[in-house]
Amino acid sequence: MNDTTRKFDTLLIANRGEIACRVMRTARRLGIKTVAVYSDADQNARHVREADEAVRLGPAPARESYLNIDAVIEAAKLSDSGAVHPGYGFLSENGRFVEALEAAGITFVGPPASAIAAMGDKAAAKARMAEAGVPLVPGYHGDDQDDGVLREQANRIGYPVMLKASAGGGGKGMRIVEREADFQAALESCRRESRASFSDDRMLIEKYLVRPRHVEVQVFCDRFGAGVYLFERDCSVQRRHQKVLEEAPAPHMTEELRAAMGEAAVRAAQEIGYVGAGTVEFLLDADGAFYFMEMNTRLQVEHPVTEMVTGLDLVEWQLKVAMNEPLPCTQGELTLNGHSFEARLYAEDPANDFLPATGTLTRFALDLDGSGLDPAQVRLDSGVARGDAVSMHYDPMLAKLITHGPDRDAALATLNRALAALDVQGVVTNRAFLQRLAGHPAFRDAELDTGFIERHHETLFAEPVPPHGAYARAALVALEALSKGAGQTPSPWARADGFRLNAPHRVRIALADEREGSEAVVVEATRRGAQAGWTLRVQDTRFEGALSTLTGDAVAITLDGHRRRYQAQLDGDTLVLAEPEGETRLRWQRLDALNHAGREAEASFTAPMHGTVVALLVEPGAPVEKGTPLMVMEAMKMEHTLSAPADGIVEQFRFAAGDSVGQGDVLLAFAATKEAAS
Repeated sequence: MNDTTRKFDTLLIANRGEIACRVMRTARRLGIKTVAVYSDADQNARHVREADEAVRLGPAPARESYLNIDAVIEAAKLSDSGAVHPGYGFLSENGRFVEALEAAGITFVGPPASAIAAMGDKAAAKARMAEAGVPLVPGYHGDDQDDGVLREQANRIGYPVMLKASAGGGGKGMRIVEREADFQAALESCRRESRASFSDDRMLIEKYLVRPRHVEVQVFCDRFGAGVYLFERDCSVQRRHQKVLEEAPAPHMTEELRAAMGEAAVRAAQEIGYVGAGTVEFLLDADGAFYFMEMNTRLQVEHPVTEMVTGLDLVEWQLKVAMNEPLPCTQGELTLNGHSFEARLYAEDPANDFLPATGTLTRFALDLDGSGLDPAQVRLDSGVARGDAVSMHYDPMLAKLITHGPDRDAALATLNRALAALDVQGVVTNRAFLQRLAGHPAFRDAELDTGFIERHHETLFAEPVPPHGAYARAALVALEALSKGAGQTPSPWARADGFRLNAPHRVRIALADEREGSEAVVVEATRRGAQAGWTLRVQDTRFEGALSTLTGDAVAITLDGHRRRYQAQLDGDTLVLAEPEGETRLRWQRLDALNHAGREAEASFTAPMHGTVVALLVEPGAPVEKGTPLMVMEAMKMEHTLSAPADGIVEQFRFAAGDSVGQGDVLLAFAATKEAAS
């Protein structure tokens, strides 16, 4: 195989989203034509838009599209692709897919099928690792799967133990068993989950380490027998066995331990004849002992942190190895530079057990200018853009935010600032949760282990009530938005920013946080002068405040002489004030514009904000006089009445009492009488 020429000029990426876009960037830089594949749900997705060519695979369900081996190979043939990059997930660790590609004469950018098979069976893999001298957690990986035998082995190992599906991954078929009395129920549950996910209910048992760290080593091997390790990553911060924050290098790592883990990882890869990029995952105990956990036979989601600290492009290395070239560097030529973090941005609701969220991205941008971030230290790998739909069919990860700095503290400070500068609206995300994680004192002090989120659950999931100052600052942002709108209307009689002739310039803003059942807080703002700012009253508290706009989304807000910088993000009736320490997210509405001066808005009968229809006050078809109340809707725990803008007839109500309405929804059809119209 070593003397085989494997050059190719067209690459099909058998994946979607962020990783497909990321692979395309490197391929384009190397002059390689890129081919995307897509399902019906992804026909307008970003990876399709960015590819040189795209081929439809099938309907939205992954099994009928991205997991359809025959369809992917036909797409490669149709596009005359010489190679296929699998990304991660989907078919990336499917040996049958690799064999089918080889049979079709198409290069697979990854390891041989035999290596995938060797690591795909976790029990067999651990036996191979033991032969190669790679340290293993005490456990049982045998073929005898009798329930009684497994119970005896668990007793021998000593509780707590971890039950794991032999053919598993991604946290499926895994349970921690604290005592013998719980063993049988946990075993049966794991078997059911494993059968459903992998059609295989074989189990292995391992000693459960208390508060271990999850440290993994990036390895690379070529077809000439060379292998190197590109140092390590700490991936200890996880939820449900899924990584959330990753960093490189691992904190508290000595050079001796790094070399020992790296050399063990290379031995593990070479034991199975590995080729390409792979990751050997270890559990690191508090005493410095490390144990082989598994090997991922593909590129990892968190590979960018390794790229940031080594200055290398791992996808370029993958493509060169696939073209039968030797590794670009020897072990002695590899060096570490600084520190890097990666935060995974998901469309999910952390407050609701991290359930995936769907919707359309009304805003998606990283404000580098406004935040003052150095583009060389920040990287956003995403598979979406503004206007894209987030569907229920695939993994909810939207993007990865990666930062770099000369040391851990600097890289973490940049991460916090970058999270504040990331403007994502339209879909519920974990951005605020990531800010709480990255800003947590224990995380700053690198007190890491795989139970970090569970141990700090109370502080990470707390929903503090915004202080009065937060409402005052948010009101200043809302006032600035109203002012910008006013600047587009030259007539003082058409202004909507609270202007009154020979009267105080006063505006009332209602603000409410997004917690269930939260009531609105009313901020009364009085202009002190054209340039002097506002006097703000929040319940019984008075503030003197001013706002000035900076670059991008950045604003400077001064309250009672204290000036702070924020990223101000507005999307309809949602207002977000973000800073490195966290965010304030509120819904807002100008009260007087709706209740008194909003005849234009009422005449259009569109919902001014998200809310609920409380009552319909007239019968359709009945004549009404100007000013007659027609409908009552509730928003932010306050009622708003929509009235007839003229004499006329309500032809139709579009919603019934109790219905939820969205901002901009047309609530009713109204026809003015001829006399009123004239």
